[in-house]
Amino acid sequence: MIRPHTAPQPTPAATLPLTLWGEVAEPLSLTVADLRAGWERRRAEVVFDCATAGPRHHAFAGPLLREVVAAVRPRFDPARRKERSRFPLAVSGGEGHHTVLSWAEIDADFGDAPVLLATRMDDREPDGAGPRLVVPSDRCGARYVSAVTGVRNGRHLLGGTPPSEA
Repeated sequence: MIRPHTAPQPTPAATLPLTLWGEVAEPLSLTVADLRAGWERRRAEVVFDCATAGPRHHAFAGPLLREVVAAVRPRFDPARRKERSRFPLAVSGGEGHHTVLSWAEIDADFGDAPVLLATRMDDREPDGAGPRLVVPSDRCGARYVSAVTGVRNGRHLLGGTPPSEA
């Protein structure tokens, strides 16, 4: 009997790890299951109001980004407020999407934004898409990164001189 050849199935993004790395005490890789089990689930009702599609209402649930990132102990002195204000978080996801947030945006002493690593959307599982970065304060969803695969933590160091104006 001849058996048809079947190509290997791609690994669903939900089983791929989300890696937290950079200037941290110890990098960490987490799955969606880890995010669901390890942190309190928060809920955010959001409205995307982009010019191309009109308003869209969604409900997301998952842990707060700041609580997940705190688990890897970012290398800044939490007592030094100015140091925290220049600590960016670069988020990478599926299909080449990336965005940057600042620690000050999510820090309870600064912006206190309830940014999520959502593991549910509209009370449904993400169909293997992995966690989604959700920035509830954004009117348009451009910083909503699907299938998050990495969060890099590190200081923003200004160096050199800006180019002179011609």
